[in-house]
Amino acid sequence: MSVNSASATFVDRHIGARRQADIDTMLKAVGYSTVDAMVDTAVPDSIRQAKPLALKDALSEVEVLAELRKLASKNKTAVQMIGQGYYDTVTPAVIRRNILEAPAWYTAYTPYQPEISQGRLEALLNFQTMVQDLVGLPIANASLLDEATAVAEAVLMMRRANKNKAAHDGKTVLDADVMPQTIAVVKGRAEALGFEVEVADLSQGLPEGVINGIVLQQPGVSGRVFDHADVIAAAKERGALVTVAADLLALTLITPPGEQGADIAVGSTQRFGVPLFFGGPHAAYMAVAKGLERSMPGRLVGVSKDDAGVPAYRLALQTREQHIRREKATSNICTAQALLAIVSSFYAVYHGPDGLKAIAETTHSHAATIAASLKAAGLDVLHTSFFDTVTVSVPGRAAALVAAAEAKGINLRPIDGDTVGLSADETTTPAIVAGVLGVFGAAAVDAAAGTDTEFALDTAVERSSEYLQHPVFNTHRSETQLLRYIRRLSDRDLALDRTMIPLGSCTMKLNATAEMEAISWPEFASIHPFAPDSQTVGWRELIADLEDQLTEITGYDQVSLQPNAGSQGELAGLLAIRGYHLSRGDDQRTFCLIPASAHGTNAASAVLAGMKVVVVATAADGSIDHADLNAKIEANKDVLSAIMITYPSTHGVYDADVTEICDAVHAAGGQVYVDGANLNALVGLAQPGKFGGDVSHLNLHKTFCIPHGGGGPGVGPVAAKAHLAPFMPGDANKAAHEAGHGVAISASNYGSAGVLPISWAYVKLMGAEGLTEATKSALLAANYVAARLNEYFPVLYTGEGGLVAHECILDLRELTAKTGVTAEDVAKRLIDYGFHAPTLAFPVAGTLMVEPTESEDLVEIDRFIDAMITIRKEIDQVANGDFTVENSPLRHAPHTASAVVSSDWNREYPREQAAFPVHHLKQDKYFPPVGRIDGAAGDRNLICSCPPLSEFED
Repeated sequence: MSVNSASATFVDRHIGARRQADIDTMLKAVGYSTVDAMVDTAVPDSIRQAKPLALKDALSEVEVLAELRKLASKNKTAVQMIGQGYYDTVTPAVIRRNILEAPAWYTAYTPYQPEISQGRLEALLNFQTMVQDLVGLPIANASLLDEATAVAEAVLMMRRANKNKAAHDGKTVLDADVMPQTIAVVKGRAEALGFEVEVADLSQGLPEGVINGIVLQQPGVSGRVFDHADVIAAAKERGALVTVAADLLALTLITPPGEQGADIAVGSTQRFGVPLFFGGPHAAYMAVAKGLERSMPGRLVGVSKDDAGVPAYRLALQTREQHIRREKATSNICTAQALLAIVSSFYAVYHGPDGLKAIAETTHSHAATIAASLKAAGLDVLHTSFFDTVTVSVPGRAAALVAAAEAKGINLRPIDGDTVGLSADETTTPAIVAGVLGVFGAAAVDAAAGTDTEFALDTAVERSSEYLQHPVFNTHRSETQLLRYIRRLSDRDLALDRTMIPLGSCTMKLNATAEMEAISWPEFASIHPFAPDSQTVGWRELIADLEDQLTEITGYDQVSLQPNAGSQGELAGLLAIRGYHLSRGDDQRTFCLIPASAHGTNAASAVLAGMKVVVVATAADGSIDHADLNAKIEANKDVLSAIMITYPSTHGVYDADVTEICDAVHAAGGQVYVDGANLNALVGLAQPGKFGGDVSHLNLHKTFCIPHGGGGPGVGPVAAKAHLAPFMPGDANKAAHEAGHGVAISASNYGSAGVLPISWAYVKLMGAEGLTEATKSALLAANYVAARLNEYFPVLYTGEGGLVAHECILDLRELTAKTGVTAEDVAKRLIDYGFHAPTLAFPVAGTLMVEPTESEDLVEIDRFIDAMITIRKEIDQVANGDFTVENSPLRHAPHTASAVVSSDWNREYPREQAAFPVHHLKQDKYFPPVGRIDGAAGDRNLICSCPPLSEFED
C-alpha cells in the first residue's frame, strides 16, 4: 500500500519500507524471496510463539485520540494542595510548545556524540549551574530519576565515600520529616545491600550509635523549616556525611544546604515548570561538595575545547558511566531525565533569579495567610516556620475536612485522623486561599498585620547569598528572546527529526505525533500521584490496559509499570528474584551469572540487588560459551540465584540454544532474567515469558516509542511469571513492602506515568498484526544494511543462515590495523554526512553497531549505506597513500563551516570533500557547531557550570 494513499493506516506511516518495490529490493540484497522466509530462518523455531498476539484490532489515529479523550475525561482535575514533594506549576507555553512538544528536543539521543549535541548540552549545563547556585554546592549532575531514588543514590554514595574508619560501616539515619516515599525506597535498597537504616526526629539531636551518614529534608514533609546547622555540625563531629533533600524553589528564600555544611544535596526540579504527570517523569538533581564529584552517579556535563580551540560541551568523566564499570559499578543509573531537566532549566532561564524569588515569596505569602487565618479561627497550626506547607491539628476531623475540601475541588493531605497538611504553590491564588479557609470555617487575615509575624520564616534560615547571576539567567526575559534562544540551541543538534539515528541497542524509532499528543492534556498532566482514586479512574484504566497488553506481548503473568527507567526495571526484576529465594529459605542464593556480552547495567543492577556477579565467557561466534556456562552453573549450583540474558543477544543475533540455557539454570535452582532491551526483535514472534524467562524488564522508550529526550524520560516496566508476582514493586507512598510485598522502586506508584499514553497509543494504533509487521520490518532493515555493507565493513556476528536480528556489528578492527583509521574516526566523519553515528565500541571495542529500525524508509537507509561506502573509499585513500591518516578528512572530522571557509586551509584533501562528500549535501547540509572535542582536556580541567561569556568570545 502506498503511504501517500488517503486511506493509509497508521502501520503504513510507522513502518518506513512499506512499498512492495522497496521490500523486494531489500529482500533481493538479503537473498530471500519473502520477508516470512527470512524471518523463519533468522528466528529459532524453539522460541517462536504458537499463535498470534491476542490484542484488539488496530485503531486509527482519530479513534485512538477519541479513546484517550474518554480516558482523560474520567480523571478529575483539582486544586492540588497535597504536596509531599509534588506541586502544581505553570509550564510557560513557549517552553511547553517548543521543548516538551518539539521533536527537535524530544527525539534527541543521549549526547555521547557531543559535536552534534551542543544545544542540549548547553541546556543541561544551565541545569547544573541552576542547581549548584541554588543549593550552594560546586558540582551538580545533569539529573537523576526522581527525588526518592536520588536520596537512595546519595545514601549509597555516603556509604562508599565516607573515609572515617569508625563511621564507614555505621548506620544511615533518616530524619522523620523526610518524605515517606523516600524512606520506603531507601529502606528497600538498604535491605538488599544489608545495611541499617534508622528513622529519627533529628530536630531533637542525633540518635546513639555509629552513624555513616544522615539525610535531612528542607522543608520537611510536615512543612517545617528549621536551621540544620547544629545537627549537621554534630553529624560531622561524629564522622558522618550529610545529605539534604531540598526544594529548589524554597532555596530562593532559605539558606542553602551547602552553606549549612551539607556534603550532598538532592531533590526534585518538578516545580520548575514540569507538570505533575501523575507522579513523573520529573528530573531529580544531585549536587556535591568538592572532592566527591568523581563518586557521583549520573551524567555530568563539562566544558572542554574542540580541535580549533573553541570552547565546547561534552559529558565529562564518562568512565563513571555505570555500564562501563559493570560489576564494579556503584550505581545502575544509565539514563536520566534529560528532557525534563531541560524544561526546568529553561524555566529558570525564563524567570531568572528575581522571577523565581517572586514566585517563592507569593507561594510563601499564601501559606502564611492560611496559617494565620487558621490560628485566628482557633486551630492549632503545628509549625510556625515553613515555606509552603501548613500542618494543622484538627482532632477527629481530618477525614471530614479533606472530604469537604475535595467536594469544593481542592485536594488536601490527610496525614492521620487528627492532622491535615496543605501546600501552596505557584498556581495558588487568593480565591483558592479563601476556598481552603472556608472548608475550615475560617476567615482570611493578613499574616503580616500588626505585630504577629510568627509565621514569617525564621531569620536564622533566611538566605542572604546571591544565585543565578550568570547572564544566561538574566537575558531571556521576553518570549521573543527565549524563543530564539531555544531555536538557536536546537539548531546546533542532530535529532531524529533531521536524520536517521542508527544506534544499535537503542532503537531510535518514530515517536509519532498522535502518540505524543495526549501527554500535555491537563486531565493527564495535572493529576497529583497521591490524588484520591475517585479522581484518577482514567489514569488507572489506561495503566491497567497497558499492563494487560504488555503481559500478552511478553507472555508473562503480570507487569508493573512502576520502574521509571530500564535500569530500575532491571533492579526490580532482580529484587523479585531475591524475594522469591528468601521466601523459600534459600538465603544463600546470591550468585548471578551474566554473559560478558550483556548490557553493562545488568552487572550494576545485580550488585545493587545484593548479588555477586559471575561472568560467563563468549564463544568465538558471539554466543554464550556453553562449556564455561555449564562449568559455572555446576560450580555455583547451590548458591545460584539467576542468570541475566539479553535476547536477542547484544551481538545482534538470536542464540538458538536459549531454551537449553534456561532449562540448565532452572535445573540448578536458579531463575532466568531475560533483559528486554531488544524486545523489538521479538514482539509478535516470540515471548520471553514462554520460552524460559521468569522475569524481564522492558524499555518503553525503545520498543514502545517513548522518545529518548536526550537521555530520558524512560520507563522500564518489569514483567514476571506468577510465582514472582508477590515480589513485584510495592507502593512507596503506602509502604506496601512492609506488608510482605515487593520493595518500592520509585517514588510514585506508577513511576513516569505521564508518558504512558505514548506506549498505550502505539500498541492500539499498531494492533497485533502491525506490531508483528514492525518486528519483521526491523529484521529486514538490519539484514539489508548488513548485506549491503558486509563487503566494506565485515559483519562481526551472524546467526542462522548468515542473518542478524534487529542490529548488526560492523567490524573495523582489521581496517584500523592496516590504516590507523578508527571506529571513532568513522563515527565523527558520519557527522559530515548529516548522520548520528551508530553505537561506538559496544559491545566490542573497535566496532560500530548499527540498528536502522522499522521506521526508516529505503531512501534514508540507502543514504546511510552510501555514506558508509563513501567513507570506506576515504579509508582506502589512506591505505593507498593519498593522504596520511593524521591529515585525512576522517581524522579531522567533523568539519565546521568556519573550518571549511578558513583562509588558511592547508589540508591534503579539498574543501569540497570535507564539506560535501556526496552531492545531495549541497542542497541539505548540517554543519556541526564545533569540531572534534578534546575529551581528556575537559576531564583534566573539570568545568561543570556555565563559564563566563568571555570564554566563548573569539
